[in-house]
Amino acid sequence: MAGIRMTHIAYKGAAPSIVALISGETQLTFTTVLVAMPHVKSGRLRALGVASLKRAAVLPDIPTIDEAGVRGYESNAWYGLLAPAKTPPAIIEQLHRETVKALQLADVRDNLKAQGAEPVGSTPRDFATLINAEIEKWRKVVVATGAKAD
Repeated sequence: MAGIRMTHIAYKGAAPSIVALISGETQLTFTTVLVAMPHVKSGRLRALGVASLKRAAVLPDIPTIDEAGVRGYESNAWYGLLAPAKTPPAIIEQLHRETVKALQLADVRDNLKAQGAEPVGSTPRDFATLINAEIEKWRKVVVATGAKAD
């Protein structure tokens, strides 16, 4: 989107990529707020932007990449619960109901928010819609860039 050419360096997880950045082995990394925040707050890393379309509550002074000039850029990290395809609907509903209950607990919400997460607790149908939209979005990126899995 920005017309920038970069070389992808594959690390086995976020922690090694952060070590590489702090040590000067690499010049930038894309990672989650959860991983970057302690290093940003300690002054060891400088956040250039957050990839969501709205600023992170835990780093309110960091602009979004969209605000920084790459209009429409959005890449959100998300987590969710998945079950085998043939799981009975009653079990799915119970898992959903209990998960939403847990996410409504103040201490759970506060803990997640303090780490940079924003609890949602959407419905299984909404989550499936999100997954399908993400697959399509990244399929287009792969086609446009010619990216290949190593």
